[in-house]
Amino acid sequence: MAAMLEVEVHLKSSTALLTIGQLAQRAGVATSALRFYEAEGLLAGSRSSGGHRQYPRHALRRVAFIRAAQNVGLTLPQIKAALATLPDGRTPTKADWTRLSASWAPLLDARIAALQQLRERLTGCIGCGCLSLKACALYNSQDVKGNEGPGARLLDAGVETPPQMRALTVKVTSNPH
Repeated sequence: MAAMLEVEVHLKSSTALLTIGQLAQRAGVATSALRFYEAEGLLAGSRSSGGHRQYPRHALRRVAFIRAAQNVGLTLPQIKAALATLPDGRTPTKADWTRLSASWAPLLDARIAALQQLRERLTGCIGCGCLSLKACALYNSQDVKGNEGPGARLLDAGVETPPQMRALTVKVTSNPH
């Protein structure tokens, strides 16, 4: 009499879908960020029969790409433009990242130069020891710089947006649907 062995096999399918909570946990971002990425066209998911958001596993790589690009300092419209260069909205590969990140090197160099220039200004200001609003070169009497727009206008003076940064700026309109 032969013994019968029963085997139960559980295979993880690469086509298995992740819930929004699972994707958020695995990617280390809030579910609200995923919803926002989806609304902005950076991430695509589907809906279950119950109406819940679900994503393919490869969305993890796409979210990682978005987060890495944000860490580099790219805006969401710039990231969207970069992702739009991929065929059929596919998930970026290592080769894609290499190509895209190489094009961002001038942007990073310009930002580093601007930060170094800002550091020199701050060091000079702190180093002068005046600590006087009357003599300080950065003092904005009567808030006249407020008419030029938001931000630290005097600290940004002379720091132009490099052409590489202007070239990456893309106008993105929201889809009202």
